[in-house]
Amino acid sequence: MAVVSLEELHLFHDTDREVFSKLVITLMRDPAESLLVVATWLWLEDVGYPNIIVKMADLLNSVVNALADEAVLALKCLESNTFPRLTGGGLSLTSRLMDKNISLGMFVQNKFTAISGIKNFLNTVCSRIFTDILQHVIAGKSAVMSIGQPLLVPGFPHPVFGNVIILPRAVDNEFPTGGLWGWEANNNITEDERTMFLTFSRGFPVTKEEVTDLFTENFGDIVVSVQMQDNVSSDEQPLFAKMVLRNIKAVDRVLNGQRIAKFRVNGKHIWARKYERRD
Repeated sequence: MAVVSLEELHLFHDTDREVFSKLVITLMRDPAESLLVVATWLWLEDVGYPNIIVKMADLLNSVVNALADEAVLALKCLESNTFPRLTGGGLSLTSRLMDKNISLGMFVQNKFTAISGIKNFLNTVCSRIFTDILQHVIAGKSAVMSIGQPLLVPGFPHPVFGNVIILPRAVDNEFPTGGLWGWEANNNITEDERTMFLTFSRGFPVTKEEVTDLFTENFGDIVVSVQMQDNVSSDEQPLFAKMVLRNIKAVDRVLNGQRIAKFRVNGKHIWARKYERRD
């Protein structure tokens, strides 16, 4: 298996490290927020906005700061159930930088795909290439880096993006290259993350077959399984179900930028929303 050292990883991500340092040291922005900002930019590079961070390297600090503010706006959009409607889509400076339209609407339409992608870059790239910079900012210059002792970043665990483990390592520490660059929509995705919660109207019983046929007809072969409410007596109807989809992108396709999507099958209504486990 191919490996890469931390030193080589730093060289490969030299521009990313330069821009991150500018955010947390020069501009004194919040470290946790800055980690998410850079993870967002890395995800954007991967989905069709190449070299976005490279384009920032020689910009004025004030412009980089404004671009970071737009990324924070996109992150807040992912965290919220409401969509702020702003002139120009809310990301006008980022659009000018890329000479390509990019808006908050794109984040809304691809909400759960974006969240998964940002989490992936946060944990596979950012958590490894910014450790020494975070140590400098959080613990201070005089702090001795404790190899193997996680560095706590205030702001994590994050309510949407979860936790990140920042583990100081020696520069000759080696990582397997698989998973360091790029991501796939199903990488590290749990079943819960690609599950929808469906509800039905009382008095209009819906079958598992009707659910499967409805979503297959509208979206193609996206359904892995449908689990109907099972704690009902023989004379009662299921009022809800869990539907597991093949990938996280299918969740965004079903919701189409809405928190709850409404469908109709054989004259009966079905409401779909993202499943959230409640222990």
